[in-house]
Amino acid sequence: MPSSPNYKRNYKREEATAKARGDGPRHAARERARREAEKLGMVKPHDGKDVDHKVPLIKGGAQTDPKNLRVETPHKNRSFPRNPKGGMK
Repeated sequence: MPSSPNYKRNYKREEATAKARGDGPRHAARERARREAEKLGMVKPHDGKDVDHKVPLIKGGAQTDPKNLRVETPHKNRSFPRNPKGGMK
C-alpha cells in the first residue's frame, strides 16, 4: 500500500526499532560471518550454534577470515564478562 502524499518517515524511530531488534552494522558483520562459515561447512542453517570471532570485531578482528571464526554453543559464546556499558572486559 503506498504512503499518503504528506507522509514523512521518522528515521529516529526506525533506528531505535532496529537497535531494539538487534539490527545494525554489527548485526550485518555477524550475518556475513555466519554465511561464510556455512560456505566453509563449519555450520549448517538453523543448527542452533553460534559463529564466534576469536578476536572480537570491536577489538579489530577480521569479519570473515576463517582463521578468526569458530563454532560455539550459544551459552559459551554469550557468557563473557561484561563491563557496565555492555562491552566485553
